Amino acid sequence: MSHNDEKKDRRRQKSVMGSYNYYKMFGCFNRKFKISDLGPPRDVIDIFNLYTKGESEMSPDNFLRFLVEFQREEGTTIDDVERIMERVLNMSRSHLTRYVFTVNDFFHYLMMDDVNEPIKTQVHHDMTAPLQHYFIYTGHNSYLTGNQLSSDSSEVPIIKALERGVRAIELDIWPNNAKDNIHVLHGRTLTTPVTLHKCLKSIKEHAFVKSPYPVIITLEDHLTPSLQAKVAEMVTSTFGDMLYYPKESDKDAFPSPDALKHQIILSTKPPKEYLQSKNAGKERSLVDKDSSSDELEDRRVSSLNIYSFHYDDDDVEDEKSGHKKDLEYKHLIAIHASKPKNGTRKALRDEYRKAKRLSLSEQALQRAANLYAVDIVRFTQKYILRVFPKGTRVTSTNFRPLTAWMHGAQMVAFNMQGYGRSLWMMHGMFRSNGACGYVRKPDFLMNTGPKGEVFDPKAPLPVKKTLKVKVYMGDGWRLDFSQTHFDAFSPPDFYTKLYMAGVAADVAKKRTKVIGDDWTPVWNEEFTFQLRVPELALLKIVVQEYDVDKDDFAGQTCLPVSELRPGIRVVPLHNKKGEKFKSVKLLMRFLFV
Repeated sequence: MSHNDEKKDRRRQKSVMGSYNYYKMFGCFNRKFKISDLGPPRDVIDIFNLYTKGESEMSPDNFLRFLVEFQREEGTTIDDVERIMERVLNMSRSHLTRYVFTVNDFFHYLMMDDVNEPIKTQVHHDMTAPLQHYFIYTGHNSYLTGNQLSSDSSEVPIIKALERGVRAIELDIWPNNAKDNIHVLHGRTLTTPVTLHKCLKSIKEHAFVKSPYPVIITLEDHLTPSLQAKVAEMVTSTFGDMLYYPKESDKDAFPSPDALKHQIILSTKPPKEYLQSKNAGKERSLVDKDSSSDELEDRRVSSLNIYSFHYDDDDVEDEKSGHKKDLEYKHLIAIHASKPKNGTRKALRDEYRKAKRLSLSEQALQRAANLYAVDIVRFTQKYILRVFPKGTRVTSTNFRPLTAWMHGAQMVAFNMQGYGRSLWMMHGMFRSNGACGYVRKPDFLMNTGPKGEVFDPKAPLPVKKTLKVKVYMGDGWRLDFSQTHFDAFSPPDFYTKLYMAGVAADVAKKRTKVIGDDWTPVWNEEFTFQLRVPELALLKIVVQEYDVDKDDFAGQTCLPVSELRPGIRVVPLHNKKGEKFKSVKLLMRFLFV
């Protein structure tokens, strides 16, 4: 280190050591708290010394060896190393004379979340398998801005979902009051409508800003044939060449995400259902196409029947004169959907089905998982299963998605406008594979044995991997929160909770000790997790501030274990809605043994 650099380091340390927080007590006197010196943890210093052989500077060769051996970043070159070092050094020095790291430079690199992130950021799964081989980032009632009963319908939450990487957008389509146009809204509720045209236009403009892989629009269709013909016209004119037209070969197998790049796919029930529902009685409103009897009963109890439609004799003429247009609409549906009319088990075992997508409520899935789990797995090897929240989740909460994923369900439909631990898990799963919205299902969910046997989610499983997680320290709250946000009279008392979510045998919960009165807590604690199905395990990380009455939320994230990069990594934290904080982060180490 040069003489000038040593002087800079001493000045920086002196300014930090001389810094204090002052808090007013009873409005009359100050309490003084020293701000901790944010230096590298002991492990970081030891690793630096190991790779420099005790020298005070780390050369590019030494840094390369650290990245390849300790961080397991195979394929890193000396050119990559020099680019990283140049960036780090240019941030801390006025001019660059040569590529060498001090221990503080090395620590600064480890805390940079855009180069030392905890999970892989590129698409790296095989994207050439048929569509049913993938978990698909799926929204439920994607147009709602809030709760399921009285919030506004809008294109804004659709745009937000697409910008997050969601690949399946759900639209409920209903006639407007004049029956001459199409509204999107949650039927039989007080939700306000938005026009279908606005929703389609927003999807076109934002579908591929986050990911090039296909966007599936699932339609809950409550329309007359003449309005279905209008949907066909609207869809074709809006999307043009982006719209995927089903091919003859699709009857045998779904195309792959790779083959469907930059394509919009329609999925709904074929429109022949209209006559059946009409014949059931003129005064009966059309039934929610993707709803189970449980959800319909929930809606009867919890909502007003605002949108019941009664069709007159003119509709019969529409059926006759609109027959050709009706077929045009039908021919745009690339993924035919159905619900289990004669029981879930029969629907799962129907090997000659015309429909390619089956929808179940969360309760129906749970019942099926308890009674005939293997049938679900076998079904999802050929077809797509969509699972949606029960109707009583009027505040847009969500269910735990692990049961659905464990049985191979590709489309776990979530209320993206809400927040909560289940939604954090959804965010975590779809950080996988470069956050492209498609995650290749583990092989065990797609494999078939010599006698046709498939994976049994209920069978006992051996431990496959052991993950060790060390929580070193946290930083950034001082920059992102006001001094009195957590406590009016003293600095915060932070602790970290680690949750392992996955199959029942993998579920675990750990927590660090509380570090009192410190904006930059140092824990240096290690925890061990034994995993039977690491492919579906999610590590939830939540930081809270201890309080006598109720602990305060201080940040969270959820990471797919299968994507974790071993070594010392910086982990950015997010708010309750999943939005990344500007500065708040943890320094952690991940080790698989």
